[in-house]
Amino acid sequence: MGAGARPWEQRGAAGADRSGDESGGDEDGGEARTRRGSERQRSRDRLLAPRPAGRPRSFDDVVATVHRIVASPDTAVAFVFQDVDHHLPPGQPESHAGYLRLRAAMTDAVTPRSAAEGRSPHARNAVLCAVGDVGRLPGWFHLEDPRIAALHIGPPDPSERRLWLSWLRGDFNGAEDATRADVEALVGATDGMSGWDIDALARTSWLRQASLRKPDKLLELHRLNVSVDPWTQLDRDTVARAAEVLGARVVGQSTAVRAVASALQAAFVGVDFGNSGTARPRGAFFFVGPTGVGKTELAKAVAELMFGDQSAYARFDMSEYQQEHAAERLAGAPPGYVGYEQGGELTRRVQERPFSVLLFDEIEKAHPRVLDKFLQILEDGRLTDGRGQTAYFSQSLIIFTSNTGADALRDLLAQSGDEVPYGHLEAHFTSAVEEKFRTIGRPEIYGRLKPGVVVFDMLRREHIVKIADRLLGQLAESVRERHRIELVPDTATVHPWIIERMSDPEHQAYGGRQIRNELERLRAAVVGHLLAHRPVPGSRLRAGIGPGGTPWVTHDGAGPSTAEGNG
Repeated sequence: MGAGARPWEQRGAAGADRSGDESGGDEDGGEARTRRGSERQRSRDRLLAPRPAGRPRSFDDVVATVHRIVASPDTAVAFVFQDVDHHLPPGQPESHAGYLRLRAAMTDAVTPRSAAEGRSPHARNAVLCAVGDVGRLPGWFHLEDPRIAALHIGPPDPSERRLWLSWLRGDFNGAEDATRADVEALVGATDGMSGWDIDALARTSWLRQASLRKPDKLLELHRLNVSVDPWTQLDRDTVARAAEVLGARVVGQSTAVRAVASALQAAFVGVDFGNSGTARPRGAFFFVGPTGVGKTELAKAVAELMFGDQSAYARFDMSEYQQEHAAERLAGAPPGYVGYEQGGELTRRVQERPFSVLLFDEIEKAHPRVLDKFLQILEDGRLTDGRGQTAYFSQSLIIFTSNTGADALRDLLAQSGDEVPYGHLEAHFTSAVEEKFRTIGRPEIYGRLKPGVVVFDMLRREHIVKIADRLLGQLAESVRERHRIELVPDTATVHPWIIERMSDPEHQAYGGRQIRNELERLRAAVVGHLLAHRPVPGSRLRAGIGPGGTPWVTHDGAGPSTAEGNG
């Protein structure tokens, strides 16, 4: 049996013999084996025992913890995930898995036992996701499961704003002197503002030294976020001489210049019928008349006069807004559409620079849906973009231009000759504009704009000469600056020629642009002379128009030559 014994049996037998020989060592070995066994058991117990919950280290850890708690009926709980769309950005691969885990936590929530003991129906444990824009969430996350509902939380209503202001009243500048009527006025004026906005309004009252007793002024400073109002920085004498300054820039439009200057002076003084117009633009004009008579130039001149530079002038070509969907370009695309993050072209401009002259050129070409946006601006003085951000137009000048009725100007000239009385022009264009708005079904817009309708005069004979002299002066300045050569226009030949050319009704209908086009041949002759003869710096050239309308250029003191004229 010994020979046939298994190896472990042989070792055991040998051990038994040794243990018999060394009985004292057997007790020590047994104690050691007992200690080692106890340690192994304790290690096993520690490994299998539940560990205390640690601080979640990631968004997935938080969702897993929430999932475990809401799925347990032991406690009634509610969890709120703030700005979950920023933790799980749209378009990221890992965001899809995160939304799946979050939806599982929401749908697996159970009704707690404490609620089950009361009256039914009972609410399940709640998992809420607060986002600023539900369009940033995947549609399947909140639309495809009846256990998940989307709740819209709007801005505070009047009662909530009144409560919020009662809490913050002591934080406002001038609160000790404010009356209940002042607070109620602020309750109405803060329509659309959130609680955080109202809290920031209290800080603005101290930063801008605006009292609670003047809620309109306080809100204006808060919305514009400027420390200096350009309107208050204007020189009084400059404003008083606005008609003279603008008239020197825009030739032959005394009626239009006086109307604009009067509106600028009223905006500077700030006198109006109560506070009804404080939110509206500082001025709204509708320039209509023949093409090329200075409508755009007057808008640029106003921007430079009021705000110091032409960068305060922004032009929007309404021929680019002929489609219905073009209205989204002004105020921005709605959530979920391409371009939503960029906002609107118009709202973004006014938010960045509220003190501006906004020119909407050829407004008759815009789609009626676009015109509806302008009605809101003219009435309320504000426009909200697709992101929910509001642009305020209370410090802007709005100018619309139109050539409506200009196509019939040739017929008027053919019937009346060169001189059509301004009264006839004014009646013609005013009637054409009113009929245009009635045809497109927007007479209310014309009703709002009617006080600001300004009819521009056609270019008269004396105006043609002034505009020609201005263009020739610009040409001479360009030659002097680039080549240090003096160019002297021969007005004795140029004036009669340009008057004759502009007497054609076909040319007269295009206004100042046609004058520039006619003088283009004289500019080409100057360029050809500079290339062919290379006059030295300090030279003096004379340019004019020869018989048959042929331009000529020669050194001053010499007569014109055919070769130089053709050059």
